[in-house]
Amino acid sequence: MSALAAHVATVAKLAPSLLAHPGYSYETAKLLLSRLTLAMKTPADYRGGQIRQVSIRITDLCNLRCHTCGQWGDNGYLLGQPMRELLRAEVPVDRYIALLHDLAARGHRPGLYLWGGEPMLYRGAVCLIEEAAKLGMPTSIATNGTKVAENAEALVRAPMFIAQVSIDGHNSDIHNACRPGANPSTDNFSTVVGALDALKAERKRQGGKLPILAGLCTINQRNADRLVDIYDAFHDKLDFMIFYLSWWIDAPSAAAHTTEFQRRFGTRPVRHEGWIGGWRPTDYSGLSRQLATLARRALSPRGPGVLLVPDLTSPEDLERYYTDHGATFGFDRCTSIYRAVEINANGDVSPCRDYNDYVVGNIKTHTITDLWDNDAYRAFRRSLKCDGLMPVCTRCCGMMGN
Repeated sequence: MSALAAHVATVAKLAPSLLAHPGYSYETAKLLLSRLTLAMKTPADYRGGQIRQVSIRITDLCNLRCHTCGQWGDNGYLLGQPMRELLRAEVPVDRYIALLHDLAARGHRPGLYLWGGEPMLYRGAVCLIEEAAKLGMPTSIATNGTKVAENAEALVRAPMFIAQVSIDGHNSDIHNACRPGANPSTDNFSTVVGALDALKAERKRQGGKLPILAGLCTINQRNADRLVDIYDAFHDKLDFMIFYLSWWIDAPSAAAHTTEFQRRFGTRPVRHEGWIGGWRPTDYSGLSRQLATLARRALSPRGPGVLLVPDLTSPEDLERYYTDHGATFGFDRCTSIYRAVEINANGDVSPCRDYNDYVVGNIKTHTITDLWDNDAYRAFRRSLKCDGLMPVCTRCCGMMGN
């Protein structure tokens, strides 16, 4: 069963929720369509045009230490950073709201994507989601479930467009082993279940269909043989589930990126080093069979839809993905830099989501529209078009994920 068929079935399952708020769906469709049009032809003057998404890593703070995370994980670039300093550097919510109003006034109505760290630990998260909704900007969050249940009523009322909740295990043992807490007593599995139950109950109480409830599963050494079990355990709590093949990079790619980045831009990057890993599946055929089973589950009238990112299912493609970091699988042109703004927790704007050492300015002193087509932004776009992708680009969620 093809993953493409599973994707079509997933969209069909989501149709009632999408039609319940056509304005959100229209803006999201324009974001997805922009990827296709830019893949065919990028602007000759390296200008970005319409801003389709504002992606904000809204806080560096996180209560988990997930092994697959490049920020707070095993090699995370934030390890050892003082929490007080990270908190002090955050952008006030009033500034974000002013920036959204500036975008709307200038004809941009992007989707808002909040992540972190843990975005719900940002004290103004709910206020920002509510304001974006008033402006017709569909908001999605990538969350570990923290503080979601406590704010379910407000999130449904806004409404938030998509709640993407990380789920890496079908039970507490596996999930919490993948996503341990900074405090050893943390039981994030219970938090996830409580968040999903609260949102689903609140949707029913308010008579709405939003937010769409999505599960995010990062395939790793602790859950690679239990993906179908994860799907089955949450089949009655989710509208769809995304399975990621992981975004880690190998050490040779990281070293090559350091050299290439210095050659192009004259400074040494560091943040990509947080994503260095060495895990590979031990059974590519078994993983392929699980992904095929998930695709079949997606075609069933019951249960959540399924998206595979990137859409690779054969044993041969899976093995190449994990062992050959030069393989692009057709993702050989970055369109994200022409349609999505990436904002770091301290306000720095970077063209790149995961490997954001290149900074074009800061929103504490400039608007997003000030920075969108400035000289530094256009120079980065020019570099990727003329000099090609950089070594880490082949395993970037901005390339393969949206």
